[in-house]
Amino acid sequence: MIRSMTGYGRSETTCGTAAVIIEIKSFNHRNLEITTRVPGSLGALELLIRKKIAQCLSRGRIELVMRLETDREGTDVSVLKADLPLIRDYFDTLSRVRDELALPDPITLEMVTSIKNGIYASEQEYDDPDIRSSIEKGVDEALAALMEMKEQEGSILYRDFTDRIDRIQQWLDAVTARVPRVVAEYRQRLVERLKTLASEIEIDEARLAQEIVFMAEKSDITEELVRLDSHISQFRDLLDASEPSGRRLDFIFQEMHREINTIGSKSGDLEIARTVIDVKTELAKLREQVQNIE
Repeated sequence: MIRSMTGYGRSETTCGTAAVIIEIKSFNHRNLEITTRVPGSLGALELLIRKKIAQCLSRGRIELVMRLETDREGTDVSVLKADLPLIRDYFDTLSRVRDELALPDPITLEMVTSIKNGIYASEQEYDDPDIRSSIEKGVDEALAALMEMKEQEGSILYRDFTDRIDRIQQWLDAVTARVPRVVAEYRQRLVERLKTLASEIEIDEARLAQEIVFMAEKSDITEELVRLDSHISQFRDLLDASEPSGRRLDFIFQEMHREINTIGSKSGDLEIARTVIDVKTELAKLREQVQNIE
C-alpha cells in the first residue's frame, strides 16, 4: 500500500532523571534528506538515529528534534559552569590596566563575570549504559507514529488514485469503441462530399477504398491505446506494492501523458479529441498527487 511523504511522530522516554522528547516530521522531497537536532550530551547516538531513519524511509525531507527536560513544564536540562582560568586571566588583565592608569575604581564581581563564556550553561552528561537502549526505544516509537500517519494519509490518496484511474479507464474504453466508427464515418463524409462536388461523376470505389485505408493507417491509435492500458495495469499494481513506488508512479504518468498526446495528434475525431482533453486534465491532477507519495 502506498504511503504519503508527509507525516509527524512523537515519543517520550527517560534518560536518567530527565525526560527525552523526540519529534520527527516528514515533508515532500525528491530524495531522502535527514536533518537532526540532538543535545550535545547525546551526540554520540546521532549516527544511530540517522541509520534508523534511513532503514524506515526512502524519500522525503526528514527533520528529527530531540530535547531533554527535567520536568513536564519544559525546563531545560543544563548546569552552570565557570571557566575559572579564563576569569582569573581577565581579572589579572583588568588589575594591570587599573594599576597602569592609576584608576581608583574597584574591580567588581559583575565585571569579571561579564566576560564572554566565563560562566556558561552546560548540558548534563549521561553515561548510563542503559541510555542507548532507552533512546533507541524512543526513536522507534516516534518513527512508528510517523509511519502510521503516513499510511493513513496514503490510504486516502489510494482511494483518490483508484477513483481517478477508473475514470480514465472508462474514457479510454469509450475511445477504443469509437475507433471503428471513426473510419466508417470518415468514409460516409468523403462519399457525400464527392457527390456534392461532382454529382454527375461516377465514384471510383477502388480509389475511395485506397483513400480510406490511407486515412485509417495515418490515424490508427491502436498501439497507443494498448500501451496506455498496460500503463494503467502497472499503475494499479504499484498502488498495491509493498515497497515505496512514488518514483515509478511518476515515470508511468510521464509515459501515459506521452501516449495520450500522441492519440490527440493522430486522431482527427472530435469526440476523441474531447476525451483526450478530459484524460490529460485527470492525468495532470494525478501526477500532482504522485509528488506526495514516498
